[in-house]
Formats: sequence, C-alpha cells, structure tokens
Amino acid sequence: MAAEIIASSWKLVEVGRVVLLQGGALDGHLAVIVEIIDHKRVLIDGPSSDPKLAVLRQPYSLSNVLLTAFVIEKLPRAVRTSTLKTAWEKAEIESKWKESNWAKKRDQQARRKALTDFDRFKVMRLKKQRRFEQRKALAKVRASA
Repeated sequence: MAAEIIASSWKLVEVGRVVLLQGGALDGHLAVIVEIIDHKRVLIDGPSSDPKLAVLRQPYSLSNVLLTAFVIEKLPRAVRTSTLKTAWEKAEIESKWKESNWAKKRDQQARRKALTDFDRFKVMRLKKQRRFEQRKALAKVRASA
C-alpha cells in the first residue's frame, strides 16, 4: 500500500503572498511580499490602483501582517514595483479581495462602528420587524400542517 502525500494548505510566508497590514497608518492596506529579509521581517510593496491605499516598498514586521489566501504566482524575488503592478493587475487582486468574505466582513464592521445612536435604534427596529414576520410565517406553516 503506497502512502499518499498531500501538500499542506496553510498560508505560507512566501514571495508573492498578498498580505493585509495591521496597525499604524497602513491598517487595512493590501501589499505583496517581495522579499523575505529574515524570520521576523519581510519587504512589502503595495501597488494599489487607488493612491490612498498604495503601500510604498518597505520592510515590515511579520507580527503586523495577516496572510491572505491570494498569491501572485511565479513572482521573482525583489521584483520592481512596475513589474509587480502589472502582475497585480493581471491577477486581479483588488477585485478578488473586494469579493472575499473577509473584505465584506471588514466593511460591515467599519459601517457598524460608524453608526450613530439613532442609526443603531433604526437597526434594532428593523430586526424586530424581520423577526416578527419570520415568526408569523412560521406560525402559518405550523397551523397548516
């Protein structure tokens, strides 16, 4: 009986891995690992189409990044920013990120954080209405059964 070897599906620190930056002024920005400096730091570059979300090439601590599931395949080590930008656009990283559940959840949390007291009250009333309609429909189904 032959042993079957399956590669791990962990998100690895590798050149071409897209990361989400945490903390500081770059919180929430996307970047790509361009080079691994040592076991604690990497060189990142973020060629976003939106100038506000672009990240300049810089060393960054691995303790301040979250590894995403996105990888730019066959990216050479220490690639130039212009070459990285074309690979970024070809891989459609920004559109994939916006469609991901992670990005949607971050947007939702940011919207909820920005709610005023009156907005939270309106959300509560809408939840009550929805719950009432669901219970009414459930009662109708139970009565007909």
